[in-house]
Amino acid sequence: MTGVVGVRSTAPISTDWENDVTPRISVVIPAYNAERTIDQCLQALADQSTPRAIYEVIVVDDGSSDGTRDRVAMYPDVRLLTQVHAGSAAARNLGVAHAYGEIVLFTDADCAPTSDWIECMTAPFRDEQITGVKGIYLSDQRALVARFVQLEYEGKYERMAQETYIDFVDTYSAGYRRAVLLASGGFNASLRLDSDQEFSFRLARQGHRLVFVPEARVRHLGHADTLGAYWRKKFKIGYWKVLVHRLHPDKLVRDSHTPQILKAQIILVGLAGLFLVGGLLWPPSFLVAGAMVLLFLLSTLPFAIKTWTKDPAVALLSPGLLFVRALALGSGFACGLATALWRSPTEGNR
Repeated sequence: MTGVVGVRSTAPISTDWENDVTPRISVVIPAYNAERTIDQCLQALADQSTPRAIYEVIVVDDGSSDGTRDRVAMYPDVRLLTQVHAGSAAARNLGVAHAYGEIVLFTDADCAPTSDWIECMTAPFRDEQITGVKGIYLSDQRALVARFVQLEYEGKYERMAQETYIDFVDTYSAGYRRAVLLASGGFNASLRLDSDQEFSFRLARQGHRLVFVPEARVRHLGHADTLGAYWRKKFKIGYWKVLVHRLHPDKLVRDSHTPQILKAQIILVGLAGLFLVGGLLWPPSFLVAGAMVLLFLLSTLPFAIKTWTKDPAVALLSPGLLFVRALALGSGFACGLATALWRSPTEGNR
């Protein structure tokens, strides 16, 4: 496991959690310059329906330059670990290495779990065949882009709810058996983004059973709330997806989280751009570009119709926002692919 020190073994999990005072659950939170939100996260974790003696909370400070460590130090029952800035994957691995619980839950420093989050997250582990779980985002943000982001997630949750087992787990609300985390090598610390997706893909390929638990909710305090912030986030996701799909090429075709229509939209936007440029040399290409745009707009109708009853303003603007999403993801993926191809074979296999 990259970046992990001090790994210990743990005793088998007790089935009598109510009467056992040993922490059986560890909650690991990577934090980087999180002084604005870490209080809300830790306060929410202190107010859980699960008895406090059963779980521990570990914050791993990833080389913050703000007051994150000082904020965490105000919570005497929270364990604080520190590392030189190396990314959230390395921080999670460090937290796992020092965790006491056999079950390790993950959330982010800009998330506030609901009061029954630990209870809901750990319930599926009563089945010994379940090795991983995924919960959901809630959001109270009122900015239009943030509302769109939330509805975008909710559409993906509807897709996941139809699956018996899933292969895509985000660490804003995730849980695994610690033995599985250690045996599988932990999160890939070379990925500064999407390491949680890569890890769940890896486990699913190994035959582990991962389940979706929509009752396990965290309130996200950090949805992108401007078009620029949304663009940057999606571009980065697209960029790092290249490395994830080099390891798991089959997930380019399908995973339990990504709507197939999204892939079609990325292709349509890419083709529209190519034919638009081609029109400078051969004018009829402009007509093909227009056809691609029309097909893209038609592809956005299902989202707009479904969203209308929840948020008419988002529904009206959704074609433009979905275009930005497809363009940002596609551009990021193209840049990531160009970077990967530019590297020598030796560099690419490190």
